[in-house]
Order: sequence, then structure tokens, then C-alpha cells
Amino acid sequence: MTQNIYDDEGFFAGYSGLPRSIHGLDMMPEWPALRAMLPEPGGARVVDLGCGFGWFCRWAAVQGAASVLGLDVSAKMLARARAETADPAITYQHADLDRLALPEASFDLAYSALTLHYLENLAGMLAVVHRALVPGGAFVFSAEHPIYTAPVSPGWATRADGGKTWPVDHYLSEGPRSTDWLAKGVVKQHRAVATYLNLLIEASFTIVRVVEWAPGPEQIAAHSEWADEVERPPFLLVAARR
Repeated sequence: MTQNIYDDEGFFAGYSGLPRSIHGLDMMPEWPALRAMLPEPGGARVVDLGCGFGWFCRWAAVQGAASVLGLDVSAKMLARARAETADPAITYQHADLDRLALPEASFDLAYSALTLHYLENLAGMLAVVHRALVPGGAFVFSAEHPIYTAPVSPGWATRADGGKTWPVDHYLSEGPRSTDWLAKGVVKQHRAVATYLNLLIEASFTIVRVVEWAPGPEQIAAHSEWADEVERPPFLLVAARR
């Protein structure tokens, strides 16, 4: 079963205080790039894999999606999503994405934001998503970049010249990595970029676009706290089609 760290009281409290948790898509710095990779959702049947507080679900519904299914393993996340959603086109369900089951050819668009790096059985989930999409259906996702999941003890280090560097530990040794982020013992599944892409290919997806995201000058001017993100990409964004 996927680690359900989001129902940990301390983790949930910390996560709820993040800008993206308070302000939604507008404070997801990678959202403009993700949005550009998405097909127009008008009339589409959409599934959000790891929907969290439901920000994307509500956005897709406002854009005219015919139906939106939000899935998440966290009861706390789903409770808030339901409390903040009134649109009858949106349904939320509890689901362990490592044991995902979806009806065949039932969606036009599958979306996932910063969830796949928690999953042990990513190959199995991708196979289910491929079957659940109609021919030509889109799958767009973000994951924590492997440069982030590789370090055993994430944090900046200082180079000999006084500059900052991000220590990467055994990049090609894939598997679970435990880190302390908002709570102790948060487990993420480290995979190389090539593994994400090859798993998609093996599941019979066609890869359309890959972005190793970092903020642009305008974003840094508006949010100076994002300046360090240009040193290494925090997010991997991928668009694929069935």
C-alpha cells in the first residue's frame, strides 16, 4: 500500500500551510508549464490521480470537463476537497494508486501532480491508466525530479568556491529513499528520469513532451524565494498519449 503520510497529523498540518495548499494552482510555480502541456478539458472525462485538496479537479470542471474523478489515499485530503467542492460534475474517491483499478476506456484525460514518486508499483499503475484512457487520450503528470529524490539527506552543500551545490547520492541506485520533510520518515521512490520514460513506453504510451522545470526570470522577479530552483530542476513534467 502507498505510504499515507498525508494523514499524519504533523505532516498534514505542515502541508496545509504551504502556499500551494492555501492558494492552489496560482501558487504552483510549475502550473503554467503543466497547463501548456494539457489538452483543453472541455467536454472531457477526467481523472486526477492523487487529487489532494481538489484544486485541479475544480479547475477542470470550471473549464467545462464533462466529469472529474479525484482519487487520493489520504482521508484528510479528501475531506477538505469535498468540503471545498460544490460542483456536481466532480466526484472524490479513496484509492490506493499502487492498487489502482479503473474501467477500460472511460477517460479522455488523466492527470497527476507530485504523486508518482510515492508509488512502489508505478508500472502497474501506468498499465491501468493506459487501459482506462480512450485511444488518443492524454496523460499529463508532474513528479519530484530525481535530482531531489536521489539525495539521502537533501540539503544544500557548499562548494570549494563558496557556491551552493545539491548533493546527489547514488543516482542510478533506484528504490525507496527516506527523508525528513514536514515529518520524519517520508518515503519516496527514487527513479532515474530514463526509468520514468521507459515505463511509459513499456505501458504503450507515446511520449509527447518532457520538461525538467525551473522558474523563469519573470517568476523569480515575482517570487525571489524561487531563485535557488534554477540550480537544479525540482520537477519533472511529462505529457503522453495513449
